[in-house]
Amino acid sequence: MMMQFSALIQFYEAIVLKRPLLTLSLIAALVLFSAYHAPGLQLDVSADALVLENDQELKYYRSIRARYGSDDFLIVTYTPHGDLFDDAVLADLRALGNELRSLERVASVVSILDVPLLNSPVMSLSEMEQGMRTLLNVDTDRELARREFITSPLYANLLVSSDGGTTALQVNFRRDETYYGLLAQRDQLREKRLHTKLSEEEARRLERISEQFDSYQASLLDQEQADIARIRQIMRQHHGHAELFLGGIPMIVADSMEFIRKDLTTFGVGVLSFLVLILSLAFRKPRWVLVPMVTCLATGIVMVGFLSFMGWKVTVVSSNFISLLLIITLSLTVHLIVRYRELHAQMPQADQLTLVSQTLRSKAIPSFYTALTTMVAFFSLLVSDIRPVIDFGLMMVIGIALGLVLAFTLFPAMLMLLQPGEPAERENFTAAITAWFARIIERFRSGTLVVYAILAILCAIGMSQLTVENRFIDHYKKSTEIYRGMELIDSKLGGTTPLDVILEAPANFLAAGDEMEEMLEDPFAEDTENATGITASFWFNNLRLDTVGEVHAYLAQLKETGKVLSIDTAMQLLRDIPGTSTGDDFMLSVLYKRLPQSTKDVLFAPYLSEDGNQIRFSIRLFESDVTLQRNALLNQIRRHLNEEMHLDGAQARLSGMAVLYNNLLQSLFRSQILTVGVVFLAILLMFWILFRSIRVATVAIVPNIISAGLVLGLMGWLGIPLDIMTITIAAIVIGIAVDDTIHYVHRYETEFAADRDGWAAIQRCHASVGRAMYYTSVTITLGFSILALSSFMPTIYFGLLTGLAMVVALVANLTLLPLLLILFRPFSTWQHTGHVVT
Repeated sequence: MMMQFSALIQFYEAIVLKRPLLTLSLIAALVLFSAYHAPGLQLDVSADALVLENDQELKYYRSIRARYGSDDFLIVTYTPHGDLFDDAVLADLRALGNELRSLERVASVVSILDVPLLNSPVMSLSEMEQGMRTLLNVDTDRELARREFITSPLYANLLVSSDGGTTALQVNFRRDETYYGLLAQRDQLREKRLHTKLSEEEARRLERISEQFDSYQASLLDQEQADIARIRQIMRQHHGHAELFLGGIPMIVADSMEFIRKDLTTFGVGVLSFLVLILSLAFRKPRWVLVPMVTCLATGIVMVGFLSFMGWKVTVVSSNFISLLLIITLSLTVHLIVRYRELHAQMPQADQLTLVSQTLRSKAIPSFYTALTTMVAFFSLLVSDIRPVIDFGLMMVIGIALGLVLAFTLFPAMLMLLQPGEPAERENFTAAITAWFARIIERFRSGTLVVYAILAILCAIGMSQLTVENRFIDHYKKSTEIYRGMELIDSKLGGTTPLDVILEAPANFLAAGDEMEEMLEDPFAEDTENATGITASFWFNNLRLDTVGEVHAYLAQLKETGKVLSIDTAMQLLRDIPGTSTGDDFMLSVLYKRLPQSTKDVLFAPYLSEDGNQIRFSIRLFESDVTLQRNALLNQIRRHLNEEMHLDGAQARLSGMAVLYNNLLQSLFRSQILTVGVVFLAILLMFWILFRSIRVATVAIVPNIISAGLVLGLMGWLGIPLDIMTITIAAIVIGIAVDDTIHYVHRYETEFAADRDGWAAIQRCHASVGRAMYYTSVTITLGFSILALSSFMPTIYFGLLTGLAMVVALVANLTLLPLLLILFRPFSTWQHTGHVVT
């Protein structure tokens, strides 16, 4: 085994160190190939990226949207500088609507100019049959129309704000049947794969359809971005007449994609700039800036090219993978630089081959294990149910492996083309800092332990206060159009986040209906003489409509809900029509038949299924409400429907983006516990294998528990909720911080074996490997601080909290770790393992 390992080392040195030009040529070819593919990197901020993997609620949500209409629309808020109902304002509003309708993918634009008016003045049923009145009709009374828009249960706080000063235009896009067809085929095969093994033909078909879907979705997102850019251009032409904001899911998707693109550029350039500055200040030689930076750049380019070549998409969660990869790769090279300079100072006459070879030999084992532990930390994210988090973990595992390979190929190959030069002077400033820590812990041993004990207690208390409840609006800075638009819609136009309550007919009614299908008529059949026909509909009769009204009233009175629409809204309007009667089911059926189709499309189609056996309540939640407890609200609604209204779970279901987002949030606690648990167990096992002692493994993992616990505890104390970004912090902190632990324990083992003097060994460790730990930790901390430039708030929290955790990890590894090594004497009872000096 040793002979094989020795042969492998000789082969490695023969290729990388003795033929550096060959190595550099091969790597250059790989980089060029990757750079060619890199521009094709795709972004994904679709709804699929914000829901749980295999969430059955998503399937139900899509079925509801297919029946009642897609939420693929935009909202343009319009607050005129003058009176909303003035001729000039209405003319501008009409021009705006016409310009929006001219866009190819726009199916319709709904505004106050287009909707039917029942009370401006009051219309009889006979008049309605002749045609509905709109705001543009010459016989429309504008003052009555103003009053109707402000007071109507259908339009108030939906199309017009309660003060009559703001209105909204709904821009509906055409339903893309190709997209939904490919989506349905893909999901059908995916669902089948969950329950049984696909045949070879089905597997090939799934792969083919997935590729087609991904390609089509990418082109569709590009088209949506172009449409939204055009809509914004149209809106700018009307800013002289009104203040306008754009809202809606397509806009959030498009803007989030821009945020990701901006973050990728900002993080990449920003981190590179910081790294150049840090390396310049730390090592003060061009080679120690150029060589590691080329290694980092090559790693980044190859990884981006790989993702693009494989069709792997970047999401909001993984948008910081470039900065993370650069930071981790640099930390590997910094340890090599420090060790090389240390050897050069010890052997000033040695040639370059000797220095580079001994550097690599001494750092191979700890670097391999530090990279492996970091990979394990990211690999632990795969236990999450959240697809973007899973993809992020896989990306980083591959990226770190790539960084390790290039750090031990490209980095030494470039060094072999340079001469050793003069040995560098020891960095007095850095050495003074690390030496100060060594003196402090030796002088205040008990005090240091007490401080960490108190910190651990505070972290535990903070972690007990962690929550997953967060507002989607808080993911964006207050200066962004997303935030401002959502806030305006919340305050003036009835809320933003959609929630649907769906009531089904009981199973026994549907079963009886199947048996009696030939005996019963359609409730909306042309033959209205047959009054018994209404019995084919469970909900569209007076008895059930009273229940619908009770549910509607309950939902509307909740403080978290804004606008609520249902067929009860329609009934409120119809009961006010002169000369109509809804007192019995026969008259109700006649009234429905006489309504114009355009009125049915507005009042009934979005809320009542064609067979009348399913009804939908459309609800908007106040996303900007700081007291919003989404999960508690959804559970409260379910309990009321089940216990008070006596509707079982199969008969009453909740759907909509509010439900999907809540499912995602509620999974975060489980994901956090699983990821942290997996990473701790995996790293503990690796420590045991590496150090061959459970006592050493236990001692080594304690500082990392402190650093991860501090982040989670601080989030709890500050009220920062867990989200799809912050749940990754603890695992990442452990994975990166443990690198310093491995390097320190390796060095301490060797130094302790020299004279078996624990405190002397600590002094020497702080003066050598402690400096490398200081450089890498400062580099990582400053690198993460770049994320504060993001427009996405979770990314900002991620960067700042992770940077803080790295500082704590450095301090813990320079204080608590050596103190525990002294206290528990893990190396005092067994022989030195013979690891090479690190």
